[in-house]
Amino acid sequence: MKSPMKAMILAAGRGNRLRPLTDRIAKPLVRLGGKRLIEYHLERLAHTGFKTVIINLAYKGQQLRDQLGDGSRYGLQIDYSDEGDEVLETGGGIAHALPLLGEDPFLVISADVFSDIPFDPNFTLEEQDAHLFVVENPAHHLTGDFTASELALQGDQRYTYAGIGYYRPDLFKQRERIFAMSLCMHEAIAAQRISATLHSGIWFDIGTATRLHQAHHAILDRGF
Repeated sequence: MKSPMKAMILAAGRGNRLRPLTDRIAKPLVRLGGKRLIEYHLERLAHTGFKTVIINLAYKGQQLRDQLGDGSRYGLQIDYSDEGDEVLETGGGIAHALPLLGEDPFLVISADVFSDIPFDPNFTLEEQDAHLFVVENPAHHLTGDFTASELALQGDQRYTYAGIGYYRPDLFKQRERIFAMSLCMHEAIAAQRISATLHSGIWFDIGTATRLHQAHHAILDRGF
């Protein structure tokens, strides 16, 4: 029986837009509702059948190690990809973690989003190199990231990347040490090896204090 795929949570960012809160705490450890933001991801990953999660570290990385440990309290194995003081950006962070992720497709989750996007440890990429989750453009990002046609979706609307997607490791190999994962997405688009799901459920980008406040109240209202 095939092992469930691995997941990676991108947690190395500085969180400048959440300062001064993030001056003292790593952004993924910010509290949202009754839990730390990253804990929602970990609990949902365990609940849906994931076993191994890789978390990349940079800014205040030791706080994450101290808080999350080896993952056993969440029913997971957590491995850490420590980037030190160098800012590798999102793509570089994934490339740095490839020895831990292995040769099979994996799920990537941005630590600073909250959503009910489903996680599937048995997801199959078929012929694609990437499968993204996208949402309607929020008020803070009205121009979106991709057109529907670029993602093999119907229509001519633009959508915003939800910070969650499935990827093949080859997308991140043999590149410069520091790069954004959007570079890989656009190469997959050019090769017509990308697909997407438009998510219409709960989704928040916890990028600023205002959006953190909005998400906090929405979560309490929904009973999370």
